Amino acid sequence: MENIENLSYEELLERFKILLKKNSLKYTAQREAILKTLFDNPDHFTPENLYLLVKENYPKLNTGITTVYRTLNLLEENSIATSISFGAQGKKFELGNKPHHDHLICEKCGLIVEFEDATIEKLQHKIAKLHDFKLTDHLMQLYGVCKKCQTT
Repeated sequence: MENIENLSYEELLERFKILLKKNSLKYTAQREAILKTLFDNPDHFTPENLYLLVKENYPKLNTGITTVYRTLNLLEENSIATSISFGAQGKKFELGNKPHHDHLICEKCGLIVEFEDATIEKLQHKIAKLHDFKLTDHLMQLYGVCKKCQTT
């Protein structure tokens, strides 16, 4: 799937409908509610948190947790959503429409801080070139303990 950065919701929804059709899946209001909730909220969600938010925002829709999991997996497989793995604690997902960024992740509370650093980006390209790699993508996740958890 192509880059979705800077797409309007309507453009993203059209791509989503094409993706569903390509995978022999029906377009449903529940699936759209999941996409819309991700689009409207820049946070990182566990499938369970996203499910609760969809239920809160769309109480008349009968959305199941299985639909949330399947939709997130489809979105991730097609680079519309990205995830950060927390091992046995599962994944947190975000819509992949933001500019490239990296993450600081608190190992105690799960806080995720997004950051961008031009120096790190340049260094990664320099390292790839030094080792005769053509860099196509990367994911940087730095793990530690946030300020709040350091004091508790």
